[in-house]
Amino acid sequence: MNITKLDDIIEVVKSKSRKRLSVAFANDAHTIEAVSNAIDLGMVEGILVGDTNRIEEVCKQENIDVKKFKIVHETDETKAANLAVKLINDKEADFLMKGLVSTDKYMRAILNKETGLLPPKATLSHVVVMELERYPKLLVVSDVAVIPYPDLNQKIQIANYVINVAHDLGIEQPRLALIAATEQVSASMPSCVDAAIISKMAERGQIKGALVDGPLALDVAIDKECVEIKKLKSVVAGQADCLVFPNIEAANVFYKGSVKLAGAKLAAMLVGAKCPAVLSSRGDFAEIKTYSIALAALSAK
Repeated sequence: MNITKLDDIIEVVKSKSRKRLSVAFANDAHTIEAVSNAIDLGMVEGILVGDTNRIEEVCKQENIDVKKFKIVHETDETKAANLAVKLINDKEADFLMKGLVSTDKYMRAILNKETGLLPPKATLSHVVVMELERYPKLLVVSDVAVIPYPDLNQKIQIANYVINVAHDLGIEQPRLALIAATEQVSASMPSCVDAAIISKMAERGQIKGALVDGPLALDVAIDKECVEIKKLKSVVAGQADCLVFPNIEAANVFYKGSVKLAGAKLAAMLVGAKCPAVLSSRGDFAEIKTYSIALAALSAK
């Protein structure tokens, strides 16, 4: 199936065997509703780690059958996050999701050197898949939430992560744009230098599975008309599937601007750990969380 919309991800996941989802501190209505929707759609089996009384109260308020979930009782959010991670390590669940637990406690549970999910020498990063009305396909974007100022090696890992996600979306040879303020290689701008190095590495086969180019300014990465006006020759420019930003500030502004001003729909998850981990804001609506569950289920092995 050709995946061009977030709803297409749900359809693909529905056609596969259900993945087991472990939810850290699943005490809020948006999370419970999203997991309930994912179960009803045939995507997952849901394990809610949290306060049983609160979960039952929310289910009653939202008219959700609590019996569809497996509930693991834990009233402390830190312990709930650690317990949700333990279910992954014990192979009782396939991927992870953040509930009402704070982001820092969720991240600490994942990054714990003794009991967490990060393999040695791996880099934890964050990938967003965005659906924009004015762009003809999904955009895979990183890193909007985890690494403030990635160095060259981290950018290489991030590039590989977004390529893998694009492959999961059925894109055999994704076009990856390394974003900077300009498409001109400027020695005075580290983001341009890093992008040029990574682009050359891909050209020589050190980064595989994608067409990679950079530095590219955002406009030439996604706008064919702009490419024609600037007479830029690139196999990526104007039709990028993936955008790797130079730092968290640029990526986060793009991400929030796209959502708030352009009405982008999205799915988001952490990558680099032993399994995908859904990371959305505690204030995100159930739709975003449902799409994120679908994306993580698609990527879970």
